[in-house]
Amino acid sequence: MAAPARRKTILGAALATLLCSAAPSAMAQAVSTANGGVTGISQEQLLALIGRLDALERRNDELEQQILDLKAQGAASDQSIRDQVNATTVSLANGRPTFATADGAFTASLRGIVQLDAAHYDQRSPGPPATDFRRGSVGDAAEAERARDLADGANFRRVRFGVEGKAFADWNYNLLFDFGGSGVEEGGKITNAYVEYAGLQPLRFRVGAFAPVTGLEDATSNTASLFPERAAAAELVRGLAGGDGRTGAAVLANGERWSFGGYVTGNTIGVSSFDEQLGAIVRATYTPHKTLDSVLHLGANANFIINPAASAADIAPAGSPTQVRLRERPELRVDATRLVDTGAIDADGLRALGLEAGYQWKAFSIQGEHFWIDVERRNSALADPDFSGWYVQGAWTITGEPRRYNAANGGFDSPKVENPFKLGSGNWGVWELAARYSVLDLNHDAGAAGTAPLAAAIRGGEQKILTLGLNWYVNNNVRFLADYQRVEVDRLSPGGTAFGVGALTPPAGVQIGQDLNIWSFRTQYAF
Repeated sequence: MAAPARRKTILGAALATLLCSAAPSAMAQAVSTANGGVTGISQEQLLALIGRLDALERRNDELEQQILDLKAQGAASDQSIRDQVNATTVSLANGRPTFATADGAFTASLRGIVQLDAAHYDQRSPGPPATDFRRGSVGDAAEAERARDLADGANFRRVRFGVEGKAFADWNYNLLFDFGGSGVEEGGKITNAYVEYAGLQPLRFRVGAFAPVTGLEDATSNTASLFPERAAAAELVRGLAGGDGRTGAAVLANGERWSFGGYVTGNTIGVSSFDEQLGAIVRATYTPHKTLDSVLHLGANANFIINPAASAADIAPAGSPTQVRLRERPELRVDATRLVDTGAIDADGLRALGLEAGYQWKAFSIQGEHFWIDVERRNSALADPDFSGWYVQGAWTITGEPRRYNAANGGFDSPKVENPFKLGSGNWGVWELAARYSVLDLNHDAGAAGTAPLAAAIRGGEQKILTLGLNWYVNNNVRFLADYQRVEVDRLSPGGTAFGVGALTPPAGVQIGQDLNIWSFRTQYAF
């Protein structure tokens, strides 16, 4: 109530008191005076009016107190909301530490991968290089020795640690470092270091260092793959313009049944050249059939080396050599020796086209890819060489859990472990049988055994591998893989000094490939 009105009410109450005790004549005069000269108001009427004013005053006081209470509650509520927005939550879902604000606009998840491989290479006993013609990479004297006696032992294939998450709701980031390696552990290298804008769905825009998805096999995480390594053909194509730690920019998109990725790439981190390679990758997938129990995947991919890396300044009349090289290991990296290798090809560019298909029905899955690789020679009248590779692989989950399909990547993922192993509980995790057959042909016009190669010939060799595997997913973090591989390499010597001088290079046309068996075991922990 305003101050003047409150004062008027008090005066009215005082006046009523005086009126009650005064003589009638004096009261009449007081009434006449109090009402500004207006007469004819009885004592009862005046007292009733004063009573109503007092009731209004009390009601006004109650309303004022309610307003003050509501303001206090509002301030407390605002502070509570601010506290909730600014609060940080911590979770350990599947053993992965994750920090997030209450509104989810900022997150940070720690990532870790440890993969320890052990292997035994069962091959014919080595002989001297003059009579034992098995060889590895072209121009590598050390591999010429190792190919005849591949090293048994153990190797940390991957030891990765990093953090991933998002900022301001629309920005994703990933920082990941790897201390593992092929044949020998490395001192540490960048695997991922990128930022991605995801505020214009379904599009995402990424820039930095990362592993572009080059095909169906590459779309499966290395922690969820059926075997320790990808099929040779898929791994070779992956390394052309993709692979871990590849610098580049990408436009990505996906829906419930489709995905698309377009990439422009440079060198991988740690690889130096005078002028960096310029590459490009395009991949599209579609799932024409999808139910609760099954999914059919179809896809196509194209990997390009637009400008191969230059080995020196481009100042000579013929330009600096820009070389591409195709070679691959026998789908295991405890020993890093490659058994098929084209050697360096002076090239203007390279194109690799691939088709992919996969099908999953309940506990069964099967997938395959075929790649065609064409190299464009530089400053040469010789025919351009072409190569190819393919694989088919399948799996059956003995315990019944299905492999999952990831629409965002357009690939298959590992089964979810609903009943993790615990001794005495009757739960044994997930058990899975897997098989694969792969072919990688790096020959071009190789010619017949016992003959010298033609001028345009490339004798890179043909590698065929049959792999059988048993996988045990103990829980969603721990996994064991036991594998057997039958490796058959058919490769003719190019002669000359391809592997070095003297006995290091076998006579042209002799068999320098080999057949061998590999037994391997992987221990994995990932979060």
